[in-house]
Amino acid sequence: MKSKLQQSLEAGKFTITSEMAPPKGTDFSHILSIAEDIKDRVVAANVTDFQSAAVKASSLSMCIELERIGLESVLQMTGRDRNRIAIQGELLSAAHFGVKNLLALTGDHPVVGDNPQAKPVFEFDSVSILQAAVILNGGKDLAGNPLEGTPNFFLGASVTPVFDPIEVQIMKMRSKIAAGAKFFQTQGVYDVETMRELKKQTEGMDCYILAGIIPLKSPGMARYMNNNVPGIRVPEEAIERLSKAENKEEEGIRISGEYIAQLKDEGLCDGVHIMAIGAEENVPKILDVAGL
Repeated sequence: MKSKLQQSLEAGKFTITSEMAPPKGTDFSHILSIAEDIKDRVVAANVTDFQSAAVKASSLSMCIELERIGLESVLQMTGRDRNRIAIQGELLSAAHFGVKNLLALTGDHPVVGDNPQAKPVFEFDSVSILQAAVILNGGKDLAGNPLEGTPNFFLGASVTPVFDPIEVQIMKMRSKIAAGAKFFQTQGVYDVETMRELKKQTEGMDCYILAGIIPLKSPGMARYMNNNVPGIRVPEEAIERLSKAENKEEEGIRISGEYIAQLKDEGLCDGVHIMAIGAEENVPKILDVAGL
């Protein structure tokens, strides 16, 4: 049976996904209460996989909890921490618990995280993970052994539209599509022209694209991302709006909602992926502004 995410995209609906991080600990109560609040507003929610190479509960554990409460999950998997045995085992486990969507990532190096002494694995990158998932979907493991029960993952990957030259990212997208990717979620984008260019560059490619939305909380956050986060470019106009606003978080919500509405109106993507980074409770407010 196809995932809700796959069904929504194939039906041509403007599809909304969000992103949630597992806790650094064993208490899932706060993030699950937010999941209850947004589960009727989004089609699915990504669960980050030791994001920024930091220790947290696993992506799979939270995917299981989301599926339990009725919010479809997207398992994020990086190649940083696992060899091919662990990757295959975790994918099979995820399928057993009803997870139908996978976003394959290479992952940040451990030196950027909170356990910099950790030994990286990186046997597989995002393309290799996609290829492994396709083989598992076909009923065998990577060694050719038959499976007792077969997963049916809808496969996705990431793309960074703010990249020079953009052709490098397009080449990577083609490699990921060849490996099995059917949908892409972008790095955070803040200007319509970037998405216009991405749409032009990907014309005719067999994939769906969800534009990444990272709501701004302050001018300082915007400037920090411009200076320190590769692939992020916040226009000066947005920073000025935040600077003048009395309530900067609410202005950031308005900026995101208005941007989503423009993307939808111009048909520049197949949906959006909202990465609220610790403020997931704002997702419904953003969608209200967007009229969705």
